[in-house]
Amino acid sequence: MNAVLAVKQYVSKMIEDSGPGMKVLLMDRETTGIVSMVYTQSEILQKEVYLFERLDSANREAMKHLKAICFLRPTKENVEFLIQELRRPKYSIYFIYFSNVISKSDVKSLAEADEQEVVAEVQEFYGDYIAVNPHVFSLNLLGCCQGRSWDPAQLSRTTQGLTALLLSLKKCPMIRYQLSSESAKRLAECVKQVITKEYELFDFRRTEVPPLLLILDRSDDAITPLLNQWTYQAMVHELLGINNNRIDLSRVPGISKDLREVVLSAENDEFYANNMYLNFAEIGSNIKNLMEDFQRRKPKEQQKLESIADMKAFVENYPQFKKMSGTVSKHVTVVGELSRLVGEQNLLEVSEVEQELACQNDHSSALQNVRRLLQNPKVTEFDAARLVMLYALHYERHSSNSLPGLITDLKNRGVSEKYRKLVSAVVEYGGKRVRGSDLFSPKDAVAITKQFLKGLKGVENVYTQHQPLLHETLDQLIKGKLKDSQYPYLGPNTLRDRPQDIIVFIIGGATYEEALTVYNLNRTNPGVRIVLGGTTIHNTKR
Repeated sequence: MNAVLAVKQYVSKMIEDSGPGMKVLLMDRETTGIVSMVYTQSEILQKEVYLFERLDSANREAMKHLKAICFLRPTKENVEFLIQELRRPKYSIYFIYFSNVISKSDVKSLAEADEQEVVAEVQEFYGDYIAVNPHVFSLNLLGCCQGRSWDPAQLSRTTQGLTALLLSLKKCPMIRYQLSSESAKRLAECVKQVITKEYELFDFRRTEVPPLLLILDRSDDAITPLLNQWTYQAMVHELLGINNNRIDLSRVPGISKDLREVVLSAENDEFYANNMYLNFAEIGSNIKNLMEDFQRRKPKEQQKLESIADMKAFVENYPQFKKMSGTVSKHVTVVGELSRLVGEQNLLEVSEVEQELACQNDHSSALQNVRRLLQNPKVTEFDAARLVMLYALHYERHSSNSLPGLITDLKNRGVSEKYRKLVSAVVEYGGKRVRGSDLFSPKDAVAITKQFLKGLKGVENVYTQHQPLLHETLDQLIKGKLKDSQYPYLGPNTLRDRPQDIIVFIIGGATYEEALTVYNLNRTNPGVRIVLGGTTIHNTKR
């Protein structure tokens, strides 16, 4: 179950099926992002695709010597644009691929428009989601619900994205959903409707243990997206923001022109692939090793270019050398900026208190520490509000709850009303009244003992004590102990065996901390494969 590979294979097949010759790739706004996550421009250029165009761009030139590969979402607008295109074709021949199920009536409209008979084929290739990592996918949707109900357009897009993922991974799953969430039940029903309606598409070879789709709601764990992160990928997203693998560094003091935007992709960057789940301290020493390795190679390449053989060797090694040089400068810049922000915003201290709020149950100590940090001028207003949000979620019903006082402290500190309002909003979204699970206290004797022993030993890293609720949910699921009363099956059938292929989807967005949890569960549970998806990938600012 590899989301990146699934989309990559679709793109490769489109290009191969169009045969030899120069090609243009015609896409829309969303499919441009989908393709860019799995292929670099230079990789596609090697496959004779010399031009990348948006179907909706008005001033495209006619180039009759090019074949057109169209990869588009099956939307009304795209079908309309295609009809206009086929009436006055700009290219010699068209291979049309829709990223999801297209209606027969739309295909008929396209056929009627194709008077010049330039369309070679129309197919459905289900790459209708953003493949973030092999085990993580996103739909890049923000604000998918209005209050507690789905926005109808977002529900439709989420259903399409989730069914496309199932089709691309060739899975016809049993479905479980979080009972406390009406949105989860609604999405489960919509996915089931599509599977029933398109039963021929979902007619895959039966496996001994059927795959499982588990649909969860972000409101059950509003804590995880509010925490500062200390592993590389999660930290970059939290402090700099990752948008389809791109990081905007234009605001970094003294940044050079070619580093204003960088790409971090585990597919094409070995250093990133090896370090994305390591914590910040390890990244620092690994960057140093990368630099030293680079320095060692550098003089040799520049020293003796005396013979033709030397020059030939230099030219052959130069692309690797140049690539390594780019990797070094990119990661040194990113890690340098993370380091600067950690110091400037006092994030070590802030994070320690966040972890205490998320993992410990000592109210007076937590309150004292939050108050102390609210007085600290180095703490940003954003982090000050975040600490109060975490306090509000944890100690919402505590007998000595001091939330009004903390809100006043925020006001006195000059924190804008926009941030102050978020405190009550986050409690309304993910407070005790809403949650289907007990987020803060251990559930059973074993968990209580574990927490007690953890307290005795002291935590090896105070900044990474927290584990998302998802860890426990999936752990229970893998062991066959997840309660049907809280996570019922949709329909009469239930799994008799422990699940092996699990797709878990979080309405309201997943986080990179949860992606790390899934990565570790995949590593430590042989025979179990988990893919995590969300309507978006969160950082606190989202």
